[in-house]
Amino acid sequence: MEKTTKINDNLTLIQSSQGLTFGSDAYLLSAFVSGGKNQVGADLGSGTGVISLLCASRKKASRIYSIEVQEKFADIIGRNAEANGMGEIIKPICTDLRELKASDVDGEVDFVTANPPYMKLDSGKRNEHDEKFIARHEVCGGIGDFCACAYRLLKHGGKFYVVWRPDRLVDLICALRENRLEPKLITFVCATPESEPSMVLVRSLKGAASGSVVTRTLFLHDDKQGAIQSKLSADAEKIYESCSFSHFK
Repeated sequence: MEKTTKINDNLTLIQSSQGLTFGSDAYLLSAFVSGGKNQVGADLGSGTGVISLLCASRKKASRIYSIEVQEKFADIIGRNAEANGMGEIIKPICTDLRELKASDVDGEVDFVTANPPYMKLDSGKRNEHDEKFIARHEVCGGIGDFCACAYRLLKHGGKFYVVWRPDRLVDLICALRENRLEPKLITFVCATPESEPSMVLVRSLKGAASGSVVTRTLFLHDDKQGAIQSKLSADAEKIYESCSFSHFK
C-alpha cells in the first residue's frame, strides 16, 4: 500500500507502507550536503528518493542519480520526481550499488550521499516485509560496499556524506579509510542534552589528507521532554528552515 504526504519544502512524497518512512536522519543528511546548483550528485540506496528531492529543491545539484536496488522503489523515485516537477533533475537507476561504475552515471560526480542500512545482517529481528528488511539490514551491501561505490563515483576531492549509527562509527571510519575517503567533518546528533547520540553525520573527501573536525553536538530539543512535547532547539529550527548546516560550527 502507498500513501502520499506533504513534507518539508512543500514536497509531495509517495511512500510505501512496507518500506521505511521519511524521518529526521534523511532530512538532516540532506541539510548536511553543501552542494551547488551546477554540481552533480548521486544518492546510494535512495529508497523513495527523498534525499534527492530535498537536495534538488534547495538547488544543491543540477542533476542527481538516485541509486536503488529494489525495482518497486526505483519506480517510486521516478514518480516522486515527476510529481514535484524534478523529472529532468532526478534520474533513478535500478541496480546493485556493488556493480555501479562512474560510467553508469555519465561520469564522475561532485558528491555522493548515503543513508545506508544500519544493522548487520545477523542482528535485530527479521522484518516480515522484505522491503524494510533490505532497507534496515546489510542485505545488498555493507558499509564497505557503500564506501567503495562512493569512491568509484566521485571526482578527486569530491564529497561523500553519510548518516550513520554512533555505535558503529568505527566500522564507518575504517571503511572510509580503506576506500581512500578521508573523514573531514563529524557531527553527533542527540534528541536532548541528556540523551546519548542517536546518529552521526560524516562528510569525507576523496583523496584528502588526514585530519578531522568534530563539531559541537546538535541537540534537536532543549529539554528532557524530547520530540513529543517540546519544540525544536534554536539550532535545529535553523537547520530545518534552511536545509543547511552553514550556521552550525
